[in-house]
Parts: sequence; structure tokens; C-alpha cells
Amino acid sequence: MSVLDIRVLGDPVLRQETTPVATVTDEHRQLIDDMFETMRAARGIGLAAPQVGRLERITVIEVDDGSGPIALVNPEIVAREGTIKGEEGCLSIPDVFGDVERAAAVEVQALDRDGRPIMVKGAELLSRCMQHEIDHLHGKLFIDHLSFLKRRAALDEWSRLRDKYPGLVVRPAAAAARHKSTEL
Repeated sequence: MSVLDIRVLGDPVLRQETTPVATVTDEHRQLIDDMFETMRAARGIGLAAPQVGRLERITVIEVDDGSGPIALVNPEIVAREGTIKGEEGCLSIPDVFGDVERAAAVEVQALDRDGRPIMVKGAELLSRCMQHEIDHLHGKLFIDHLSFLKRRAALDEWSRLRDKYPGLVVRPAAAAARHKSTEL
């Protein structure tokens, strides 16, 4: 397994639509393993393929709710319930946070790391994380959910921080010194 660089805001890959995976291969399973390792090294709870410069429709999630590590290939939200507002951050926009309204619970249909169909139901943090990561697969970031003024403030904060990330990447080994957060 390898720890991959994480792309940050400004890298065009973060705004691209991903491509569905036709068949899960050993290469995809290796990418999933590398994404889990990268996410853990960066002390995140979710990571989508575009965040590591890839355009496959793949995301990995691991929240502390007993659900264990989850790999989602071609995930699609098939049911939503209620709404809830909560603070979000993102490994691709380090140290910038904002309150985002999302569905309180979701049901996601996907393939697992072996290409088998799965259905994952999540509430609270797992729901938020799945929605956040699926947004990444469609070129959308959490800041896109903010009001105009709050988005402007977040982007202003990012413009002050951006120079800390030459080449528009975070190297997770360096990021691991930060505390574990809810950056997705």
C-alpha cells in the first residue's frame, strides 16, 4: 500500500465528474487500499478518488460508529430522510470549515471492493460523510453548499492558507501531525 498525495482546492481534478467503474479490478482494489491508507495518514474519515488525482467513481469512508471501513464503488444515493446542519471540513481544503445542511439519513447503493452490490444505510456522521464523498465524485465541494457570504469567507480563508500547499497537494505524512478531525 502507498500513501498518496491529496489534491487541494485549485487543482482542476476536484471539479471533474468521475467515470463509473465497469468492472472492479485488482487495480481498483489497490487504489481502494491506497486511499484507506492515505485517509488514515491524513487523519480523515472519508476520501474520494478525485482527491488523490483519480477519476474513478470510488470513495472510502471510516467513521467511529461501528460500521467499519467502507469502500463504495459507483455509489448512488437512493433514499434521503430529514435534514440536519453540521460543520464540515475537507482534506482538500485543509483548515477551512463551514456549516452544511444535508440529509439526516441516507441509503446508498454501490459496489463493494469486490464488485458485489451493497446497500449502506447511514445516519448522522456516516450519512454526512457519504453525501460529502459522493459530492466529490461529481465535482462538488462542501463550500458549494454554503451561502454566498459564507462561501466567500471560506474562500478568503483558503486564499490565506493556499501557499502552504505547493503544487496544490497535501502530503499526508506531514498532515498526520495534525489532530484527528472530521475532515472528509
